[in-house]
Amino acid sequence: MELIQEIVARIRDVPDFPKKGILFKDITPLLLDAAALRRTIAGLAARFQGRQIDKVAAMEARGFIFAVPLAMQLGAGFVPLRKPGKLPWKTAKETYELEYGTDALEMHADAVVAGDRVLVVDDLLATGGTAQGAARLVQKCGGQVVGFGFVIELGFLKGRAKLAPLGPVEALVTYE
Repeated sequence: MELIQEIVARIRDVPDFPKKGILFKDITPLLLDAAALRRTIAGLAARFQGRQIDKVAAMEARGFIFAVPLAMQLGAGFVPLRKPGKLPWKTAKETYELEYGTDALEMHADAVVAGDRVLVVDDLLATGGTAQGAARLVQKCGGQVVGFGFVIELGFLKGRAKLAPLGPVEALVTYE
């Protein structure tokens, strides 16, 4: 089975979650299938081979699931991006706009240093606000964003357009 079909077959649609009118893309069935998960990580890694990535940064929590094994395959370190107040060391913070308000991400201030080439990863690209905030946080600490990687993209929400000026965007599955 082709990777895209394999992933799509393991994405469960959950209507009206987290609120009425939203069709949530649940990755849990994909995570439960060890072979499909392994091929998903390999598929993401193939998109970024040879790009000299020093760090893979990901937003909590679902982004962590894909970013850690991806970082290992790429020979890169992992940078957790968390909600404010969750990290125990000195942090850098970036506030960003969402379609329904504002939010913020923090990372350890020493996690990315000047010149680091950083890949930003998450499970899903929707409007791009969170990934854009993550990219600004990486840049604020001196890192260079070399791209964005997602398992799923909701193309109809146009998040790619927001991220494209910051670096190449790769998604394994796109729903239009």
